[in-house]
Amino acid sequence: MGSRICVFLRRAGWTMWLAVLMLGPAQFANAASPDPSLVAKINAATFEVVIPRADNDPLSYEKPLPLDLLPYQERTDKYFSVGTAFAIGHNHYVTAGHVLLAAVGDLTGAPALRDANGHVYAIDKVEKFSLQQDFVMFSLKEQPQGNAALATDTKAALNSVVYAVGNALGTGVVIRDGLYTSDTPEDENGRWKWMRFSAAASPGNSGGPLLDQNGKVIGVVLMKSPNENLNYALPIGVVLGAPDNMAVMDKRITYQLDVMEDTQTSTFKAQFPLPVSYADFSAAYMKLLYAQGDEQLKKLLQQQGNDLFPHGAGSNHILHDTPELSLFPELIVRNRSGQWSYTGRELNRVPLSGNGYVASGYVGHNFLIHLRRPDDMKVATFYNDPKQMMDLILKTGYWTREVGPEKIKITSLGNPASSTTYTDNWLRHWKVFVWSLPYINGQMEVFALPVPDGLAIMMRMNSSMGTHDSLADMKALTDFFNVDYGGTLAQWKEFLADSSLLPEVLRDAHIGFDYGKHFSYDAGNISFDYPSTLQPIAPDNMLFMGVGYYQDHGKFALQPGVIQVRLNSTDPDRISAKRHIAPSPDLDDNFKEAWGKLLHKQHPYDGVPYNDGDEMDVASVIDPPASDAPAELYTAFYGTQGTHKPEAMKAKLKLLTQQFKLKTH
Repeated sequence: MGSRICVFLRRAGWTMWLAVLMLGPAQFANAASPDPSLVAKINAATFEVVIPRADNDPLSYEKPLPLDLLPYQERTDKYFSVGTAFAIGHNHYVTAGHVLLAAVGDLTGAPALRDANGHVYAIDKVEKFSLQQDFVMFSLKEQPQGNAALATDTKAALNSVVYAVGNALGTGVVIRDGLYTSDTPEDENGRWKWMRFSAAASPGNSGGPLLDQNGKVIGVVLMKSPNENLNYALPIGVVLGAPDNMAVMDKRITYQLDVMEDTQTSTFKAQFPLPVSYADFSAAYMKLLYAQGDEQLKKLLQQQGNDLFPHGAGSNHILHDTPELSLFPELIVRNRSGQWSYTGRELNRVPLSGNGYVASGYVGHNFLIHLRRPDDMKVATFYNDPKQMMDLILKTGYWTREVGPEKIKITSLGNPASSTTYTDNWLRHWKVFVWSLPYINGQMEVFALPVPDGLAIMMRMNSSMGTHDSLADMKALTDFFNVDYGGTLAQWKEFLADSSLLPEVLRDAHIGFDYGKHFSYDAGNISFDYPSTLQPIAPDNMLFMGVGYYQDHGKFALQPGVIQVRLNSTDPDRISAKRHIAPSPDLDDNFKEAWGKLLHKQHPYDGVPYNDGDEMDVASVIDPPASDAPAELYTAFYGTQGTHKPEAMKAKLKLLTQQFKLKTH
């Protein structure tokens, strides 16, 4: 099938699809055209569909925008063209449905028509609309002078000469000739036939009239073929014969969530009465569309329920493996073989002052970011001031605004348009922000999860009309969002002091430390403590908690799986305690072999020190309560640089294990 004739807009590093069909001042090019006596009438009956440009820009930039680099018309025009419309009777105007929908949800104002002299006419009532046939008919509050209208012909002859009228490529209105070559059924079930024609159609034509050789409208130009110059128009008879005073939606829509390849396909079938104002039309359409998207997401999750992570056999690799201790966020994604796995990695890192940094990557439609809080920024400011948070992310310089040949760095988005919270099914508490970007009619959605050293972030950018669906998607994706908890002891102290930041997995955790004296940990099924003679205890010690997904009274819960304390961020000296789960029968031999070593306290869990490169390590299994077949085991580990006497290493391990307690199993 064809694709909507549209223009790419690249701004600030983002690509946005806009169904724009630009019609500038009417200056007909030297192309084949209808009889000259009809040209003036066609000109008077053809209009741009325009949207107001933003009056105020909430963004800040590295320097004043060099707007003088833009073409004169672009920098002085108060409107942005999004399509073409034409008159077919007294106060009856037609354009492509997708042209009007490009304005739905716009941040800067309602669409209007503009004539060749620059006069703008406000839309009064939307009278007919069909999503599937892609047309809309409407009236204006003020009538253009002359009240020109194009005649229609519902019986155009195949292989006859036709003219496609439109502002091709934004260079002024042109009329280009070709032939009406054929009819082709619409894709879903052949409810009507598209007209195919060979007249050239470029970005700027869609929504314009397709004329016969007498200047009568025979169709509405809508789409072009991707690989050949045979383009599509909706027969004008379909528009005229459609139900009066009705907006009709009857179109197949497919939904997909980024963590799986499965899709949910359903028919968006609804209607509501017309005529109504554009504002009421926009509100009614979005309400129905959003309800459709919400229902598709709900059905997809219900349909996949038994196989979604952490349910189903495809989850077992993650459920039985130890957490990765990854401070960079990941999504848990199902691959083609049906296995769920961690997906996402750090691709870029930009340093900030005070040891802060912004690490970034992406999965699907989502930017993933680890924002490490600068040491010189107060905790209250960092976690409670979204403007400052986003200003730090923008220091990466990735987000720019194109002005002519230059890319100007965006330094601030200002305050968000909305600020809310969301608690996912793992009982983690997210901060949710939406920023408006009026100059591209876009919005940025951010889900920020507090962690000890900063924030784990999932972020998207899209058109303003897509914000509702994006937020719904991102809420669903939080249940597949994986990140471990880590930071210096000084960072942990400040993090644990604010209960509003803590996920459920940390609510009952008791992590205590007295610099220079001792460290203690008590959470989940284990507790242990050790003195500073085992490892010096200082504010820059690094504490990591790797969280896993465990069965708890018949339900899955996020619980500690690995606890590790490092001497600092660069020294490999470390102490750790790990939780190990008995493998399920479907897992491969590697899992079963590793479990066998644990059960029988074989190397490296035999308490015998060993060399591992330039360090020495020693580990042992904590004796479980008497059981023929324990479901889980815990190990204690100590590692340090250099070569040491075995007796000294064993003594270190004893300091760790003698206070190690298993509370329940």
